[in-house]
Amino acid sequence: MDTPNRSSKNTTAFYAQSAIAFGLALFTMLVAIFYLPGEPWPKAFLALGTVFLTTSAFSLAKCVRDAQESQYVVSRLDQARVDRILADHDPWKEVG
Repeated sequence: MDTPNRSSKNTTAFYAQSAIAFGLALFTMLVAIFYLPGEPWPKAFLALGTVFLTTSAFSLAKCVRDAQESQYVVSRLDQARVDRILADHDPWKEVG
């Protein structure tokens, strides 16, 4: 049996586009908070919330990635077990 090939690699252009979009979104959010009229304390609170949201998004993405990778490993182990059972199976072997 042929094992499925995991070809979910991202291209360099997609990686660059994602990194630039993330950097631009974070930068514009922080600039918007900086130029927001008002006292510095609410601005600091919003900036801290933005940083917390950003780090939480990274943590969530890591958890999702780890869960998908562990599922892939379990799937490969199951496939290896099936392959071994099929390789050991002899249909002409007499029972008893």
